[in-house]
Amino acid sequence: MFSRCARLGLALLAGASLFLTGCSGGGAGSDSATPTRTTAAVSTAAPSARSGLPTVRESQLPAEARKTLVLIRAGGPFPYAKDGAVFSNFERVLPKEKRGYYHEYTVRTPGERDRGARRLVTGGDGEVYYTDDHYASFREVVAG
Repeated sequence: MFSRCARLGLALLAGASLFLTGCSGGGAGSDSATPTRTTAAVSTAAPSARSGLPTVRESQLPAEARKTLVLIRAGGPFPYAKDGAVFSNFERVLPKEKRGYYHEYTVRTPGERDRGARRLVTGGDGEVYYTDDHYASFREVVAG
C-alpha cells in the first residue's frame, strides 16, 4: 500500500517524534521526584541572539528567583556569603568572557538545607542567566 520511501519517511518521523518527546520529558528540569525543585518555563521564542541559549521570561522564573533579582538590582543585602562571587564558567555553557565578567547568586530552594542547585548568574553587560541544575544548563532571562 505504501511505497518503501513513504514507509521510511513515516519511520523517520515517528523516530524523531519519540526522540523529541524523550528530550522534553526527561530533561534536567523535569525531576518530578524532587518536590522542592521548581522549573522555570522555557519560552517558545528563538534562542537568545546574545548567547544562543534558550530563554525564559522573568515572569516565568520561580518566585525565589524573582526575589533574588530584586536583591541583585538593589545591590543586596544577600542571604548567602557567596552571593556576588565571581562565576568562572568552568562548564563553558555561558558565552566565553574574561574572568570576573560573571557573578553568581543563590536562588533559595524551599526545603533545602544548603544553597541548593538554583542560581542566577549576571554578566558585565547586564545579561542574566538562570540555572536550576547547578550549572549543567542555563537559560537567558528576558523581560516579560
